[in-house]
Amino acid sequence: MPDSPSAATRSEGSSLIVMLVAAAFFMENLDGTIIATALPQMARSFGVHPVDLSIGITSYLLTLAVFIPISGWAADRFGVRNVFTAALAVFTAASIVCGMTDGLVSFTAARIVQGIGGAMMVPVGRLAVLRATPKDDLMRAIAFITWPGLVAPVIGPPLGGFITTYSSWRWIFYLNLPLGLAGIALAWRFIRAAGDTERRPFDGLGFVLCGLAGTAIMYAMELLGRVDTRWSQALAFLAVGALAGTAAFLHVRRTSHPVIDLRALRVKTFAVSMAGGSLFRVSISAVPFLLPLMFQIGFGMNAFRSGLLTLAVFAGNLLMKLVTTQVMRRFGFRSVLLVNGVLAALSLAAMSLLKPDTPYWIIVAVLFASGLVRSLQFGAINTLSFADVPKQQMSGASTLSSTIQQLTIGMGVALGAIALRVAAWLHGHGAQSVTTADFNVAFLLVAAVGLASIFDVFGLDARAGAHVSGHRTSRTEATQ
Repeated sequence: MPDSPSAATRSEGSSLIVMLVAAAFFMENLDGTIIATALPQMARSFGVHPVDLSIGITSYLLTLAVFIPISGWAADRFGVRNVFTAALAVFTAASIVCGMTDGLVSFTAARIVQGIGGAMMVPVGRLAVLRATPKDDLMRAIAFITWPGLVAPVIGPPLGGFITTYSSWRWIFYLNLPLGLAGIALAWRFIRAAGDTERRPFDGLGFVLCGLAGTAIMYAMELLGRVDTRWSQALAFLAVGALAGTAAFLHVRRTSHPVIDLRALRVKTFAVSMAGGSLFRVSISAVPFLLPLMFQIGFGMNAFRSGLLTLAVFAGNLLMKLVTTQVMRRFGFRSVLLVNGVLAALSLAAMSLLKPDTPYWIIVAVLFASGLVRSLQFGAINTLSFADVPKQQMSGASTLSSTIQQLTIGMGVALGAIALRVAAWLHGHGAQSVTTADFNVAFLLVAAVGLASIFDVFGLDARAGAHVSGHRTSRTEATQ
């Protein structure tokens, strides 16, 4: 009995820290897509083509992916509270600078600094939750942590559209100031200072090689999506990225303290979640970029109305969250990922059928259905990722997962721009002028990538992750 107050206090403190991390995760992901509906207005401010502003999204997301791998080392070296509050401060200050810029180059530079702050905010808190959570409670914990990341890309376009339509795109970034200051104060007050720190060596070579590989590949994809890029230039960056990636892979396998630990990839469920799951994230991440542009450039809507329509996706996400656990328990990971993966790809293909004269209720129905299936697929992938990872490998698995997730989100935005360029080429006109028909083809290309994500799921055992989902396989399933 005497221990109860102490236990209650620890529980309350832990819950508050989880909420802080979830809020930081929301801010981090919100700023990845909130500018999607503001791209036309921002393009006019900077004097560039709207599609070229995709670099404002991808540079931020790429920086997250490059710097997330060192977040664990930084937390061990300098303490969780110090790293978390410093990251919030950098993120908030860079947000203000983003709102003050007047050119694409300065804006992109500010977004990179903002991404450095964002990269340090979430992974440490996520790892703490993963280490403290029993396997049978993992589904609830993962859902709580990933929910902000799922909601933010959907909330971002309508919120950005509202701000852009009735004020200025600059206020998208200025609003981070009160949120960031509140987060800094709460984090410093409630996150306990570390009693000691771990001085493990920093894998500088691994960090440089991984960063070079990710940056070169992402920039190559960005170039492929731009209207004035030469193919030879983009292919050169792809080659550099491939060489750096190969060197990074060989290096991290040999070093004793790698910046990215690849051991978790030996776990089948984790490997599937990283491979097929990455293709799914790429396809889904193209949607927040393509939809607002199609509604505004193709359909002639204003930014606010365009953003409001995307709330239908959020409604589908919200409704599916209420039954995700029951669906997983009834059908298991393998069946859900296969069947729902096909439905998710079909929902993307259905967006290619939308036209300027399509009734609003049909548009809403298509987006709502897409929200249902993408929420279920995300929930299954994110939970399965850590279902079988041993506790001692959880740190490396969390860092690797966070890095890959951010890379694939950035690749999704680049994929949307590339798909538009390919569509314009197929229709025989320049990419400077984008038509509704181009968006229709682009969504079909994105849907094909989404469909490809299910193929490695066929290799999963029917009982995969059953100890997490609670699914009981039949004797027939178990022998397949």
